[in-house]
Amino acid sequence: MKKLFSTKYSATSFDVAMLLLRAVAGSTMAISHGLKKLQNFNSILAKGFADPFGLGQTVSLSLTIFAEFFCAIFIILGIFTRLSSIPLIICMSVAFFSAHGARLYADGESAGLFLMLFSVILLVGPGRFSVDRLIGK
Repeated sequence: MKKLFSTKYSATSFDVAMLLLRAVAGSTMAISHGLKKLQNFNSILAKGFADPFGLGQTVSLSLTIFAEFFCAIFIILGIFTRLSSIPLIICMSVAFFSAHGARLYADGESAGLFLMLFSVILLVGPGRFSVDRLIGK
């Protein structure tokens, strides 16, 4: 019972927590968002995809898929973790502030949560249980 209220933590528990955070955030993003966009690329373009930076719908959707699928996979594995979190932060910022109008307690909840999760990963890093750690990044 004493440990339950303790504010102390071990390096191992921190690293396990970061592994869980990376695995859950990355896999949810990759499977629920990125893979669906990758599989339905043409139909999404036909419906019209947002182009907030004026790059064209095809380029915007391609960059979104790169972030939501490929960068999310990198984060799960812990490869170039901090670098991989940047496209996801940009993507979720656009989704939250532009597409959902920064409505955290409405349809922007998911984008807001992902924005915070990937921001934490950027600030804290991958932890010990990552490929980055193995290659000395």
